[in-house]
Amino acid sequence: MTRATTVRAVLAAAVLLVSVLITLTMSPRLGLDLQGGTRMVLQAKDSDTAKADRESTERTLEVLRKRIDSLGVAEPALTRSGEDRIIVELPDVQDPRQAAEVIGRTAQLSFHAVQGIGTEQKNATRTGLTLPDEQGTLLALGPVQLSGAGVKDATATFDAQQGTGWSVSLDFHKEAGRKWTGLTGEAACNPVQDERRRVAIVLDGKVISSPQVDPSIGCKIGLPSGSTQITGSFSADEARDLALLIKGGALPVPVEIAEQRTVGPTLGAAAIDASAQAALIGAAATALFITFMYRLFGALAALALAAYGVISYAALVALGVTLTLPGLAGFVLAIGMAVDANVLVFERAREECAARPNRSLRSALTAGFRNAFSAVADSNVTTLIAAGLLFFLGSGPVKGFGVTLAIGVLASMFSALVIARALTETAAGSRFVSDYRNINGIARPGRVRTWLNERDPQLFRSPRRWLLVSTALVAVSVLGIVVRGVDLGVEFTGGRLVEYSTSRTVDVETARTTLAAAGFGDAEVTTAGEGDLSVRTGKLDNDGEHALRTALAAEGGETTKVRDELIGPSLGDELRRNALIALAVAVFVQLAYLAARFRWTFAVTSVGALVHDVIILVGAFAWLGRPVDGIFLAALLTVIGYSVNDSVVVFDRVRELWAKSPRTPVADIANRAVVQTVPRTVNTGMGALFILIALAVLGGDSLADFALALLIGICVGTYSSVLTAVPGALMLEKSSKAPPPARKRATGRRKGTGQARRDPRDTGARV
Repeated sequence: MTRATTVRAVLAAAVLLVSVLITLTMSPRLGLDLQGGTRMVLQAKDSDTAKADRESTERTLEVLRKRIDSLGVAEPALTRSGEDRIIVELPDVQDPRQAAEVIGRTAQLSFHAVQGIGTEQKNATRTGLTLPDEQGTLLALGPVQLSGAGVKDATATFDAQQGTGWSVSLDFHKEAGRKWTGLTGEAACNPVQDERRRVAIVLDGKVISSPQVDPSIGCKIGLPSGSTQITGSFSADEARDLALLIKGGALPVPVEIAEQRTVGPTLGAAAIDASAQAALIGAAATALFITFMYRLFGALAALALAAYGVISYAALVALGVTLTLPGLAGFVLAIGMAVDANVLVFERAREECAARPNRSLRSALTAGFRNAFSAVADSNVTTLIAAGLLFFLGSGPVKGFGVTLAIGVLASMFSALVIARALTETAAGSRFVSDYRNINGIARPGRVRTWLNERDPQLFRSPRRWLLVSTALVAVSVLGIVVRGVDLGVEFTGGRLVEYSTSRTVDVETARTTLAAAGFGDAEVTTAGEGDLSVRTGKLDNDGEHALRTALAAEGGETTKVRDELIGPSLGDELRRNALIALAVAVFVQLAYLAARFRWTFAVTSVGALVHDVIILVGAFAWLGRPVDGIFLAALLTVIGYSVNDSVVVFDRVRELWAKSPRTPVADIANRAVVQTVPRTVNTGMGALFILIALAVLGGDSLADFALALLIGICVGTYSSVLTAVPGALMLEKSSKAPPPARKRATGRRKGTGQARRDPRDTGARV
């Protein structure tokens, strides 16, 4: 074992040990779509007295935090998003009506002197306003004398002796208490039963109490601050909520619900179980496949794959990443993609053994790692770019998917370049493994490579033929988009999507008739899962959703809300705009990166193949009538990274071969490059397909569309990287005057001699 191998082994063991400790001692942070609960996005709005900027939004967040803490929700999470949005996550809250009512009210409390009976209702002016009292009588009110900010404490109390029922007792701060005493003292100067002896307490533009000052209170004396009560026909819950609002304080700016998602815990538990089963079955199938293809070294790569799973999971837990349903799917998907680097290395090592049969196994493996490094680095960078775009331009669960994918990519590189290399180099140093070439898995060429070498197919004698096939596929996809249309989800259009589970089976037509009779004639009803119903409407508040569920319960018996998504129209427009920006940025960034790393012809055709894949994937979903939502966007950007990944591997080989034979026609070079990289493309694709098929079959409806999009995207991306990008590059190269790529300087030479370093086990003797 060389010193470098020893260092890699020690580093791998240390990282793996820390990861196991983290896995055993720390618990993951589950998103609401996995543990159940409600997520709201609150949009701050400008008011007459304050602007919805960063400072006012921060103060609003603190007021909301006090209110939610008083609600008793376990481990709520509140964060500011951008300048004027607040994200509220309430675990285990299944009916958000009461929570939304409490946390969303502005709670602008004010105290006014009553100037007499009003004639018509007027909005606030400098001199006051006119509002109806508790009985509907219009009162002319003076200007604000005291605001809710002066209230020190508020408690809900029940007076059984006086029979007044529930009320709210107020305690003012010192300065506010003096103002309250002065306000009630001025009112006490008016005769008993005179309207001007009343004090109006206004909450959010509504008079909630307008009591007379007690006759025992003298003129200019007033009430002490500690003996004030707000009375009215309050229930216990209403009194507690009012006390909570006043005590928590008024919101500096009003807020409205821009997005609301509610997920039942049963759906989350089912998603976790389904993803775990898919991960186990898919990973086992991938491990068996890579072991079958690469024998002993494949089995060692499968061990490294298991280590990758532990390391990436520990990284997610240690960094406190919220694991959402798309993030969980991304974690599972990254397992399939983690084999890519190992496949690249093993195929390059096979080429080294085929080119020099007498070469030692260890030196061939070292050359395989060295020659595959540029392709591994470039392909993983393109996937990281896609993950970065998901994080910065996505929202909600899509961000979680981007973080999970990025961690998975980094962990997979460590797994392949450190753990797998340490294991395989150690095995390569064994005489037994070196002598029995059928065991190690790389000393002999694979069956696919042997079959291709025997037939030597000439794929690019007519590049236009492949481009015509790609054009036809794009035309069919565009036709589907035009004829069938794209079914944009509520995330992009705004509206509400609710999924219900009923105790009695209700068919779609019956559900539509029932909802139409209840006043929801515009509701779109479809099936969702086993017997569940999915209802999509336009604007629908929480009270409307409760009425809709009640109507369904009349037919279906006990009706449980499984999933609830509410997207405001402004947020829907923004998400749709951000989705288009994300795609445009993805195309531009990939083009810039590939142009810097390769020739401009390679970059343009790679991006052309990328656009080709996007159009076909969207067209396929249009023909299938599947929804295009945020989860689809995550899959689409992943496909972009995967498509460019394949193109990078092919063009990396074209560049290498062309630099060695600059006088050879580029069409012949491209043909050789594709033939040499087909085994890697097929084997890597199979590794990802095992995982995706497991997700599609076992993942349920929540992951079916995600897995379907990736299945289509990977198949199309594999095709386009070879039979669209390469023919396109050949067509552009005919008009390009750029010289062939320069050959890389030899690496691994002895300093000052130009001689290659020799493997320590290689004696140098040759026959």
